[in-house]
Amino acid sequence: MSLKYNRILLKLSGEALMGDQNFGIEASMLRHYAQQIKRVTELGVEVAVVIGGGNIFRGLSAASSGIERVQGDYMGMMATVINGMAIQSALEEAGVYTRLISALEIRQIAEPYIRRRAIRHLEKKRVVIFSAGTGNPYFTTDSAAALRASEINADVILKGTKVDGIYTADPHKDPSATKYDSISFAEVISKNLNVMDMTAFTMCQENQMPIIVFDINNPDNLERLVKGENIGTVVR
Repeated sequence: MSLKYNRILLKLSGEALMGDQNFGIEASMLRHYAQQIKRVTELGVEVAVVIGGGNIFRGLSAASSGIERVQGDYMGMMATVINGMAIQSALEEAGVYTRLISALEIRQIAEPYIRRRAIRHLEKKRVVIFSAGTGNPYFTTDSAAALRASEINADVILKGTKVDGIYTADPHKDPSATKYDSISFAEVISKNLNVMDMTAFTMCQENQMPIIVFDINNPDNLERLVKGENIGTVVR
């Protein structure tokens, strides 16, 4: 079977794990993602995952609670480690080999990030879960996704969201909003469309790393994407 993408980086938001809850991790959502990832690994796709931590702690909003920005960002990184452990458990329960890799040193539960080792895991068809962001404050998990995708020579970043692509405006607020099938990096910047934070977006632009924004809640979309179907919006 011919695949359009052989090595992908899947970016998931922490909020996606909440399901219908206000915070935390919904078990059915974990299984939902694990099954989608399993299906593409069975096709032979090498998969890396970066997941946010917003379902547990959001660093940027910590300032309003009196928590210093840098401290809040580290707390957010720890939240992504918790989510990474949850995804790892769900994948292993589904029979998928994984490695959890942390940008912060937490040897009891995760490997430290070593680029060559991470690539070797991918070559051995293990799902690599990158956690703790870049390991630095002031950088989001979007930036971590852009950085790791470039480092591991991924073919594409697949950003799973609740909407089926990038629109001219928020489709939930503006019924006249229309969807882009494809759009350039320059257009996204000039039209101020919210795809990723600017640091991450610029890194993708400089490294010619395409981004596809798609609806992760449809259980078939990830498999259809790696096979080359036109789903979501591609930024290149």
